[in-house]
Amino acid sequence: MIDTGTLNFLWSQAMVAGFVAAGATHAVISPGSRSTPLALAMLRQSGLHCDVAVDERSGAFFALGIAKASQRPVLLLATSGTAPANWLPAVIEASQADVPLILISADRPPELQCCGANQTINQLGLFGSHVRASHALGTPEAGFEPSYLHRLAARAFEQSVWPHPGPVHLNQPFREPLVPVGEVRSADQPQPIRIAQPELRANPSLIRELSEAISARPGIIVCGEMKPEDGFADALTLLAARLGFPIFAEPLSNLRFGSHDRSQLYVRYNHWLGNPAFTETHRPEWVLRFGTYPVTRRLQAYVATATTTHALVEPSPLWTDPSHRLTHLLRADPLSVCLELLAVSPAPIPGNWLAPFAAEEKAAQSDSTGGHIKVLIDELPADGSLFVGNSLAIRQLDTHSGSSDKPLHIYGNRGASGIDGNISTALGIAAIDGQVVALLGDLTCQHDLGGLALAAGRNAVIVAVNNHGGGIFDTLPQAGLPEFEQAWRTPQQISFEHAALTFGLGYAKAENNDEFRAALRHALDKGGPQLIELLLP
Repeated sequence: MIDTGTLNFLWSQAMVAGFVAAGATHAVISPGSRSTPLALAMLRQSGLHCDVAVDERSGAFFALGIAKASQRPVLLLATSGTAPANWLPAVIEASQADVPLILISADRPPELQCCGANQTINQLGLFGSHVRASHALGTPEAGFEPSYLHRLAARAFEQSVWPHPGPVHLNQPFREPLVPVGEVRSADQPQPIRIAQPELRANPSLIRELSEAISARPGIIVCGEMKPEDGFADALTLLAARLGFPIFAEPLSNLRFGSHDRSQLYVRYNHWLGNPAFTETHRPEWVLRFGTYPVTRRLQAYVATATTTHALVEPSPLWTDPSHRLTHLLRADPLSVCLELLAVSPAPIPGNWLAPFAAEEKAAQSDSTGGHIKVLIDELPADGSLFVGNSLAIRQLDTHSGSSDKPLHIYGNRGASGIDGNISTALGIAAIDGQVVALLGDLTCQHDLGGLALAAGRNAVIVAVNNHGGGIFDTLPQAGLPEFEQAWRTPQQISFEHAALTFGLGYAKAENNDEFRAALRHALDKGGPQLIELLLP
């Protein structure tokens, strides 16, 4: 008879080996007792890099960052009880942003459910509609067939990446004891299951119909956050050049920076789309959208003015149409749509539709100083990674980042656009990309100070823009309320210097752009984890 502790470990070993065979390379583990068999199997599994995060909430966002940067599912493990409940904000963000995560929660066995046993809650269905699939496993059984667990792992792995990338939940109960007796030999690594996912190409008849709808008519292309696709930037800009229409590219589209043609890229639209004299006389007849819906209200409003055709290219099964204007939905890879439109050759726009846009862009460029955003973009190294926080930070980057041929990789958590977990997400990106700079507001930083515990040994620069509370609310109607300072602006008294010292980060304070440039340059040159507090009025 095999002892229960060894059985638990062998079962877990087979499952983890299946995940690695399916393609998993990273796991994030939060310590706990009930999850011991799985944690031990992960830590002893060759080919799997494991990070340990004491705080489950921070660990989940850290895994989210790893998955964003690596473009592959990350294993996330926690013990039973409220531990996996701390994953919920990150699970929602992953679901909304199509980021693959594999959530593995350890649990108490059936005989300890619903009877008042300690650290026991109902974990089935814990994440509701925010996961792509849920698997409720039984307790390990003697004589189990490892191939079952191998294929369960492969199935869960694929469910997290196709047809709609996102989180998948496995709930695994264990009986005690939880530690194996003696040494247990390593299990044989299973052969990977080869899975061929389809290439999504648009229906040719719909491409022809869209071509006719945009041919020789004034329109715009709008690009929000999207997954990187080799060749897309070149194909899109070639299409724009042939047909003579502008591309409005948000920072998270990752089109603003790089060696591709940027001559018809417009990135300072927030300066001039607020001018009714322009928008009313330059209303597009059509809009072709790639990626997520625009971040800023001025671009959102302009997109909604398209008079006849509103087309969206979206390979995932999402319906992204908050303005309720959609006329064409192409479930296809963005690159294929560009190539197919080039092949059918819609007629270019007569006259010079671009000239007024170019004039507005040029005027905005000469009027814009860019402030700390310009400093940040200037100092980032080529191929550097930037994580931008939500609220005011993403809007300031959208308005002031400009564009250049220096390649940059820009990330954000725009799925649910929360200010939680941003430090942890940025550090997860650093774990893959090697270095990251995170531009965050002071409240966003305070919301995830525990994430700084994951900074040790990582090349990460956290820029905390301290504008004394919720600066985004200064631009909203709440600013006129008598309770504004107390309930919305909420200035805090946190010491970022003490926070940096507590978690072993270098610290610098900057009170103007020159000091910020010097501090950022020093932090990037020195390496390791650094925190810069940028004080703004």
